[in-house]
Amino acid sequence: MNNTESQKKPHPSRGRKTICIPFASEAQYQQCLEDVTLYRTYLTQVSRQHPELFPQDWPHGYRFHDGYRVRKQDVTLRRIKLTRTAEVYTLRPSFLMPYGVARTADVEKALYLRQWGVPFAALAHVFGRDAMYWYRAWLSLGRPNLVGTTVKYAARMPRDLVADEKVTWLAGKEVVVPTTVGGGCVLGISVATQVTGPALQAAYGEFKTEATTVQPAYAPRSVCTDGLAATREAWRQLFPRILLVLCFLHAILKLRERCRGTLRHHVLERAWQVYHAGTKAQFAHRLRRLAAWARTSLEGSLAQTVAKIARQRDAFTSAYACPQAARTTNAVDRVHNHLDRALYTMRYCHGSQASARLAVRAWAMQWNFHPYGARLRHDQPTRSSPFADLNGFHYHPNWLHNFLIASSLGGLRE
Repeated sequence: MNNTESQKKPHPSRGRKTICIPFASEAQYQQCLEDVTLYRTYLTQVSRQHPELFPQDWPHGYRFHDGYRVRKQDVTLRRIKLTRTAEVYTLRPSFLMPYGVARTADVEKALYLRQWGVPFAALAHVFGRDAMYWYRAWLSLGRPNLVGTTVKYAARMPRDLVADEKVTWLAGKEVVVPTTVGGGCVLGISVATQVTGPALQAAYGEFKTEATTVQPAYAPRSVCTDGLAATREAWRQLFPRILLVLCFLHAILKLRERCRGTLRHHVLERAWQVYHAGTKAQFAHRLRRLAAWARTSLEGSLAQTVAKIARQRDAFTSAYACPQAARTTNAVDRVHNHLDRALYTMRYCHGSQASARLAVRAWAMQWNFHPYGARLRHDQPTRSSPFADLNGFHYHPNWLHNFLIASSLGGLRE
């Protein structure tokens, strides 16, 4: 396989042979290590409560296979062998990071600050180690399957999506970050060096690959995009039966750029009246009235923009065939604002396209699992993170423990 092909096809997720188990404390884990019967009882309890963390053949039985010691952390890990398939899996407690690079408690606060874009050199200055240590620890968040780690039940899988590209830089060259959002979480993200149909199809295709790996029958119902032809064609090729909805907010922003003062107020007020139409027929009627008013009251590029919006009526009114569909790309614009700040503090991406892809995936995972602010949690105690909002629960109150447990089996239940 040449380099181009290896960039187009993402590498398999690591950690698919590791089961991450929540423990109340290291003392509890040590007791389970010393008493195999107690360990088996605890595993049975966890597997009944959260079967998605374990292989599908787990109910057919297993036996303890062997164990090994992680020298750096002085922690012993046990391995089990499935009775039916003879596959061997490692049991890792959530207080230990993958590959035993650190204890979760030792890196959680530093990685939490990455949510605010704190540079890796600053993390090294405060928490020790060096900048590359924290960079690699952060990148490791992006290795599991993004969809499988984020969405734990088929019934919770969002079918109405929002997609858009974020412009950024890789080694000084302009690239785009195609992003798919659903249910308040980032479900797909990658890096494309060109804004063409094939390039965007390959980038958005990573979402399709991961989603169908988790749920083979998955088919999204709708996707809201901007007016870029390459984006819409990419989604049409990936999901031929998907409903494409054109973002009305982009139309509003174009109008806003072309007028000022009192005129802007009148134009935007009329445009939002079109958006708030209750039915498809009412939308079409209001849009025709807006176009007629523009022909007699506006001129230049502003009048041309209104005329163009009127010609795109069918792309806007398709949303009325699916009331659940998003009508603006606000959901993805919101996360792109956060992504832009995070990338800016890194002075954007360096190195290869593969490392840049891993970086934006790490950011996406942290967005999905980041804890909400104290004010929101105080006003709405049942809400703790985007992951909890989407799935209706969390595995652990700490965001990093929650992520590690959710990424059991690399986010994929075989």
